[in-house]
Amino acid sequence: MTSKNTICLWYDGDALEAATFYARTFPDSAVGTVLHAPGDYPAGKQGDVLTVEFTVMGIPCLGLNGGSGVKHNEAFSFQVATDDQAETDRLWNAIVGNGGQENVCGWCQDKWGLSWQITPRVLTAAINHPDRAAAKRAFDAMMTMGKIDVAAIEAAVAG
Repeated sequence: MTSKNTICLWYDGDALEAATFYARTFPDSAVGTVLHAPGDYPAGKQGDVLTVEFTVMGIPCLGLNGGSGVKHNEAFSFQVATDDQAETDRLWNAIVGNGGQENVCGWCQDKWGLSWQITPRVLTAAINHPDRAAAKRAFDAMMTMGKIDVAAIEAAVAG
């Protein structure tokens, strides 16, 4: 691992599966070194996958198969800026369709419990719009959505 700062994500024996899913779903993502445990440990046996180095959209991560004792929650999430509805749909559907679950306001969770914010750039621009009434309309529209609808956000801004 060459990065000085790496995000460590805890998994219950399926870090390699998660890393492989991320690598095939997100651009600029890959699976790197897979370390097998040299001996037994509380969450596994000698020879089991202990850690997986991977990148998600250029961000270095380490998947640790630490067992069932620690769960992911919304306090940590990846926010993915998308360029259009097609990219938003593709990423959202990949996460939710692979055993994940929908949430509100562009949030979803993958099957491992990791939270993702699939955020079209149009939404970010809309809620930062200099016309504060337009920004509020966009924000109010977002508050009614699961997956973000780009056309509905644009319509809200237009009034």
